[in-house]
Amino acid sequence: MHSVRRSGRWLTAGATATALALIPGTAFAEKDPGGGGTRGGNTSGSINGNTITSKVRFDPQLPAGKTQSGDFHATSNWTPPACWYEPMSAAEFKAVSEASYTSVVNDPAQPSYAKSSMAELKKIYTETKYKDYNLDQADKGAFWVGVQNPNRKDDLASFSCSDLPEWVPNGTPPPVRNAITPEVLAQAAYNQLDIPTTTVTLAPKPENIKVNLATWVYHDRAEFKPVKVTASLSAGGTNISATTTARPVSLHIKAGTSDAQLHPGSGDCAINTDGTIGAAYSADSDGKAPPCGLTYLRSSGNGSYTLEASITWEVSWTGSNGQDGNLPSGTFSTTQNVIVQEIQAVNR
Repeated sequence: MHSVRRSGRWLTAGATATALALIPGTAFAEKDPGGGGTRGGNTSGSINGNTITSKVRFDPQLPAGKTQSGDFHATSNWTPPACWYEPMSAAEFKAVSEASYTSVVNDPAQPSYAKSSMAELKKIYTETKYKDYNLDQADKGAFWVGVQNPNRKDDLASFSCSDLPEWVPNGTPPPVRNAITPEVLAQAAYNQLDIPTTTVTLAPKPENIKVNLATWVYHDRAEFKPVKVTASLSAGGTNISATTTARPVSLHIKAGTSDAQLHPGSGDCAINTDGTIGAAYSADSDGKAPPCGLTYLRSSGNGSYTLEASITWEVSWTGSNGQDGNLPSGTFSTTQNVIVQEIQAVNR
């Protein structure tokens, strides 16, 4: 995993902005939870200099033999949470706080008011409100800190979890909105869904399609399986998880030209009871309209048409606390070029 600290990217409330840019505990994760820039890997929390990284762990479960192929696109304007609060142990919080304090007070470029603000904040966690970062109660609770959703770290809304860290005893609901829960974990896992590439089978083959002859579109159930991501968090007396599952439910086809007839007319092909889509072409299929397919009415000339197949995936989640629910459906599209030829007649 990599960590990047950016000037002014850490936020807090109630003190001078310059000093607040370096205050720990309201620092945001600047890391891809997939690790090293790859999505869907495993993440454990860590501290690198003044940077706090999220302890949320993502475990993807792709169908056997499949690899990730792209982002999952919600069919609505819904987006997962921009940020959340999660627990940090007293020892971790002290380490980051002390590192931030030292970096400010020992930096000649920092103005005196920034150093003064940092000193006041340090006093809160060592003398006035807490004693030495509550190390004597380390097994009884944790500090809850604001963390960015790594997928939205360039979104201004990701800086809204800017409350100062608060100590919360084990078993007590954190007094902050967007506190990490199974539902929040499920939403965070939504953008970690890696939908495998899905190419439909065409008959005739893409390079042999003829004008006015039906092209059959088929998808085998062996490749059409749910994709899951489990997000979990174990820190500061908190052990929760949620599994977000995307299930394929339908296929929509676009011909790439208006000179085509879709089967069915809507272009929406439902999943059969055996989990397949459409029907495989057979010797007795000639002259029949396919349950899923299209008929091109004009040749592609010297070029080709772009056939698009968009699969809709319904998304649901189950949490470690017994709760469950639904998340917005999403689509994943693939395209392939098809060459449509005129049927050649032989004159005798």
